[in-house]
Amino acid sequence: MNKHAVIVHDPTLRDGQHAVRHQLDRDQIRAYAAAVDAAGVPVVEVGHGNGLGASSHQVGHAKLSDDEMLATAREAMPHSRMGTFILPGWGSSTDLRSAVLHGVDVVRVGAHCTEANVTERHLGVIRELGVEAQGVLLMTHMASAQELAEQCALMAGYGAQAVCLFDSAGHFLPRDVAARVAAITAAVDVPVAFHGHNNLGMAVANSVAAVEAGALMIDACARGFGAGAGNTQLEVLVAVLERLGHPTGIDVRLLADAADLAEQTLMPAPPTIDSASLASGLAGVFSGFKKPVLAAARQEGVHPWDVFVELGRRRVTAGQEDMIPDAARALAVQSERR
Repeated sequence: MNKHAVIVHDPTLRDGQHAVRHQLDRDQIRAYAAAVDAAGVPVVEVGHGNGLGASSHQVGHAKLSDDEMLATAREAMPHSRMGTFILPGWGSSTDLRSAVLHGVDVVRVGAHCTEANVTERHLGVIRELGVEAQGVLLMTHMASAQELAEQCALMAGYGAQAVCLFDSAGHFLPRDVAARVAAITAAVDVPVAFHGHNNLGMAVANSVAAVEAGALMIDACARGFGAGAGNTQLEVLVAVLERLGHPTGIDVRLLADAADLAEQTLMPAPPTIDSASLASGLAGVFSGFKKPVLAAARQEGVHPWDVFVELGRRRVTAGQEDMIPDAARALAVQSERR
């Protein structure tokens, strides 16, 4: 029995930026983009970790401007399509137009899992610009399968040509992913994508569960390079999909070479599931909060694990970095009162 093809979407040069404080330079971007282009990766996502227009004091200034990152990658990729990411509130329609001028083919618009309505304007602009528009729901463990299906239907109605679930905290188990993807594929007539994080060591398994439930598009990063415990490991995922009979069109041997290059040139060390990342996954807290949580815990003299638990209790969402020092301070005050 033939199994359906899977489009692999590689956000190494976007999500990986979280792990190096958005400091990738031209040489790093150019070399990795050329390597995955040669391996046949269909879509390579590029930009600041938080997307277009996000370089700022709040979430970190990038080494290069959005335009510089996109132009550098585009020049190195004659074959792969180039993607980028945008969050309403950070990026504007001006940023979108500039990105398209620099050769972007696919733009993803992200929103918290219950706030798909904020993507309408951006999805419309992207369609007007003539490139592929995709809708993304973040922190999807915070909503039920039915709620996610309804939110994805809204984005499809706004013009999204694919809808994507981000397991932003690495909280899911395979059964969670399968239920959500199945509900969404039944509710929309556009491809469904899944983006996993590895806090509980389940990223590849969760990605396979998504594919088996009907997802046609999966995100993965070289060596798992990404926020916190990292993302689904790209070269491993492609090898597993090959063994399962799902074609990707990617040369696994050349992809392994690209992953070696990424380890040598992009990252201080491959991401691991350390105690902070494990706590983040269990508590259901955005993986990108690892570094600011560690800093706030150090500042207030409290345990980082307790800060993650407190943030999870408060149901803090991605983008609420300002809540982290407050949570750490509250724990310190509680400790002093005992």
